[in-house]
Amino acid sequence: MAMNNTAEPVTLLGLGAMGTALARAWLAAGHPLTVWNRTTSRAESLAAEGATVAATAAEAIAAKGLTVICLLDDASVRDALSEADLQGKDLVNLTTSSPAQARALAEWAQARGARFLDGGIMAVPPMIGTPHGYVFYSGSRELFDTHRAALAVPADTVYVGEDPGFAALHDVALLSAMYGMFAGVAHAFALIRKEDIRPTDLAGRLVDWLTAMASSVHQTAAQLDSGDYTEGVASNLAMQVAGSQTLLRTAEEQGISPELITPYLDLMERRLAGGHGNEDTTGVIDLLAR
Repeated sequence: MAMNNTAEPVTLLGLGAMGTALARAWLAAGHPLTVWNRTTSRAESLAAEGATVAATAAEAIAAKGLTVICLLDDASVRDALSEADLQGKDLVNLTTSSPAQARALAEWAQARGARFLDGGIMAVPPMIGTPHGYVFYSGSRELFDTHRAALAVPADTVYVGEDPGFAALHDVALLSAMYGMFAGVAHAFALIRKEDIRPTDLAGRLVDWLTAMASSVHQTAAQLDSGDYTEGVASNLAMQVAGSQTLLRTAEEQGISPELITPYLDLMERRLAGGHGNEDTTGVIDLLAR
């Protein structure tokens, strides 16, 4: 791929599955690309595609342009940056981290003269370079605005605030909701496993039902904003707790452990016991704060 003379140079640290996908997206768009990976063999195919391979992370960071980091964890990032001159550099960290880790790394990088932006990738490697998936960004707004065009090449960009921890927080919030959904789906499939019901037949109904129920997220958010958990309630907490006994009885009849759903049902019962039967289930959120 010929380099685009107007495209911003990019340095990329880390060539795992995600890093390699990011690299190929920038190369395909004509960005001059410098790459570094601790295991140098992973850079060979990218070198053949036009990337410049740096011998060390410090050497890669010394190249012109934006430095993007996509490594294993927070410790790997600090190790890679430890010997580099960060003065005047623009760093974007796409390594999965917690909000506190992102804030600490931002402070650490800024103390060394760098501008810092943290990112949370809402995509898997095959989605990079396609219209699907996006990346949350938080930290220096100036850095984001300066490099937005380059950052938008692999995936769409969503800026969520100056606090460097907000991208990671948004990332984990969405992933947590996803795993909660996966837990419910696993329980649903387990219930029919021994019956003459094809999982592929249930799958379509599950998707339709979950899609319909997803809109309730907006009502939950509105109730949290207003503080009125009785607003717009269609099926109150008392009714839902009463109905949950059928879920548990069915699991027992089918010989299925209820362990994936009982944590949420237990919270509903606790909220009901506190005298909140006319509310929606939103109140369980208040029980989670420690």
